[in-house]
Amino acid sequence: MKFLSIEPFIPSGKNFEGSKQLFKELGFTVTWDAGDYVGFERDGCKFILQKYDNSAVAENLMLSVKVTSATEFWTFVNEKKLPELFGIRMTRPTQQPYGIEVNLIDLAGVCWHFVE
Repeated sequence: MKFLSIEPFIPSGKNFEGSKQLFKELGFTVTWDAGDYVGFERDGCKFILQKYDNSAVAENLMLSVKVTSATEFWTFVNEKKLPELFGIRMTRPTQQPYGIEVNLIDLAGVCWHFVE
């Protein structure tokens, strides 16, 4: 027996539809939709967006996503003007001890670490 994957449940915050649209704009595709729960996937990375609004949970949740290029990710998000369109926050690519990182704070307040 082996473990095959981890698919965290991510809170949407107040704007479930906006959160769904943000993740689509980030290149994730909907693999299934059960109303208040939506499965997303991109390049084998999966998570479940949950219609759930609890800022204490969201603002204390962090995810690390490995990417081939943090700079390309940063450029991709900015060229699509996602911070302006969705009101999200994002840092410039920054060298950390574990790699180059871009932090993105989604609509709910979850911190996504995109790490090269």
